[in-house]
Amino acid sequence: MKLARITAFSSSLLLGAVLALTGASAVSAAESAAAVDYVALGDSYSSGVGSGGYDSASGSCKRTPRSYPALWAAANAPATFAFTACAGARTGDVTAGQLGPLSAATDLVSISIGGNDAGFSDVMTVCVLQSESACLNRIAQARAFVDSTLPGSLDTVYTAIRSKAPSARVVVLGYPRFYQLKGTCAAGLSEAKRTAINNASDYLNDATAKRAADHGFTFAGVSGTFTGHEICSSASWLHSLNVLDIGESYHPTAAGQSQGYLPVFTSAA
Repeated sequence: MKLARITAFSSSLLLGAVLALTGASAVSAAESAAAVDYVALGDSYSSGVGSGGYDSASGSCKRTPRSYPALWAAANAPATFAFTACAGARTGDVTAGQLGPLSAATDLVSISIGGNDAGFSDVMTVCVLQSESACLNRIAQARAFVDSTLPGSLDTVYTAIRSKAPSARVVVLGYPRFYQLKGTCAAGLSEAKRTAINNASDYLNDATAKRAADHGFTFAGVSGTFTGHEICSSASWLHSLNVLDIGESYHPTAAGQSQGYLPVFTSAA
């Protein structure tokens, strides 16, 4: 009997110790998140175009609380959150107008950039409206730009970020593949066009990942989370051509932001 009481007492002490440690860890994690100063930079994939609910104060930048940066901030309650990502932004727009909130106190930065520099919108316009050969030629031009010019433009942005936020963890988000090949689409772009567009996205991501790594930044690809949710899948997280709102075409839906981008950023942040 005495042994049983001692064993029970010891188990109680052990359980109490475990609970105390677990509670301390939870408090510590909460305090750590609350201490973060977070700045979200980039283009429409970061501002949240396509997910709706836009903040009218952001104007044509179309920032929304449904975007992955705003969702992460809502879930983690950082000490400060500055959201300057803007629809249509190119690398030069980031350096010229988005870096103001960065400082030596900044702990975390997210950014998606480079697609507009490479002419993504024009590529999709040509591929939707013109012939297969015209589409493939325009994609070849975009790939040549990614080889010759984009690395230097990304270097300029990344160097500026590091200069203004020397201690920050910088997470560079990539772009999804757009089409599920041999998917459910009965009409629209040919399989050759879809394949070339997907390959171009991979090509851009590979180039961006290399520049990010060379600057000591973390590249967070989203192709994996979007697999099975591309255009022409049965549960797409991307808008196809939207004639009622052209600007939302080929952008993530609200589900694409919350289930495609947010988990990837959360893991990398």
